[in-house]
Amino acid sequence: MTQMYTGPTQALREATMRRNSLKRRLLDGETVIGTMVQEVTNPSIAQVLHSVGFDFFMIDMEHGLFSLETAAQILRVGRILDMCPLVRVRSPEYHLIAAPLDHGAMGIMLPRVESRGEVETLVEAVKYPPIGKRGCSSDAPHSEYRFGQLAEFLETNNEDTLVIAQIERREAVDRIDEVLSTPGVDVALIGSEDLSVSLGVPGETQSAPVVEAIEKVIAAAERNDVVSAIHLGSVESLETWAAKGMRMLMYGSDLQFLMESSTEGLNRLRTSVAS
Repeated sequence: MTQMYTGPTQALREATMRRNSLKRRLLDGETVIGTMVQEVTNPSIAQVLHSVGFDFFMIDMEHGLFSLETAAQILRVGRILDMCPLVRVRSPEYHLIAAPLDHGAMGIMLPRVESRGEVETLVEAVKYPPIGKRGCSSDAPHSEYRFGQLAEFLETNNEDTLVIAQIERREAVDRIDEVLSTPGVDVALIGSEDLSVSLGVPGETQSAPVVEAIEKVIAAAERNDVVSAIHLGSVESLETWAAKGMRMLMYGSDLQFLMESSTEGLNRLRTSVAS
């Protein structure tokens, strides 16, 4: 007589969950370096970035063209390689936050943060009860189909999932202690280009108003035990901010690397051929 399937085996129930090594490194005081994925939709981009040596990547679901299905494939490769796949969502709607997490994202960044209430909404969507209100689906890809004890699953995810507030508006800087004192927020990541626009100096990311605002965020992050971070396309600028205490550095993007490298090589080749 054929036996009916009654659920996962005992070995699967007792399997150990994958932990977020990036968050552990941040808690240990280390500096981590990643990049933004905004154009390449093939899952191999995660493997390429891992081969280069990045600690993490962030899929841009705010400005990028990624569907949930496309993002999920990249997220899975990142998890398997243990390089902490993150997602920037468009806005704080629950489904935009919870779905990437269920498909493997190990952290969520909310752009255009301006108030404590927005960060509270983010934390609620990211965290399971009793901390937040995230719906539970323990057998989704974010468990890698390792069906452990549910209580342990909830506790581990609440502990490991990164909550990142992107600071890129004057209003956020003006309320920065209020924003960063929100329970559950892990990282304050500066979007310097948008911040320059908000401060009335578009594109002048090294101008006095922008530098002053960023320094204010770093100081508030230290007071509130939050990691300060920044996304820039310049190695020199990233080095400057790392020296001032930033420990999560996001360097450029897949598009930037493709365009800069190809432009440099092409110009060199054309000059060589023409001479």
